[in-house]
Amino acid sequence: MQLSKTLKYAATAGALLLSNLGFASAVNTGANDVAIHGYDPVAYFTQSKPVQGSPQFTATHEGAIYRFSTAENRDLFKSNSDKYAPQFGGYCAMGVALNKKLDVDPAAFYIDDDKLYLNLNKAVQKKWLSDVPGHLKTAYRVWDGIEELSIEETNAED
Repeated sequence: MQLSKTLKYAATAGALLLSNLGFASAVNTGANDVAIHGYDPVAYFTQSKPVQGSPQFTATHEGAIYRFSTAENRDLFKSNSDKYAPQFGGYCAMGVALNKKLDVDPAAFYIDDDKLYLNLNKAVQKKWLSDVPGHLKTAYRVWDGIEELSIEETNAED
């Protein structure tokens, strides 16, 4: 009897996990729907560096939970979320230009025209920086087509 219950619980948990994989993911979130690996999006603008946020200071935007290092940063974000939230849902900007949804390294960031862009890593960021205007033009065009697709659909090989 105990084994039967355990198998039922395992099957239910597995089904829930698999069902979540198919959902569209317009915002790059990790565990518990936390965006940017828990880094404070406002700090990129105010301190020009990545700063780890705290679970004590949070705000929700487009279904993602953002963490902040201070209550002031949280309040700034709440007053203008679109300004501070990373572009392309927090996915790698270069990846989007290449029609992919890739995770990011919070240390590989770039602010252009008062917008925050994140990249997979510093090597990818170097490629991004080689032609920001060209990559932005492509990424914004591509994003319209992949924003609402799941990661699996977006990253599937043709």
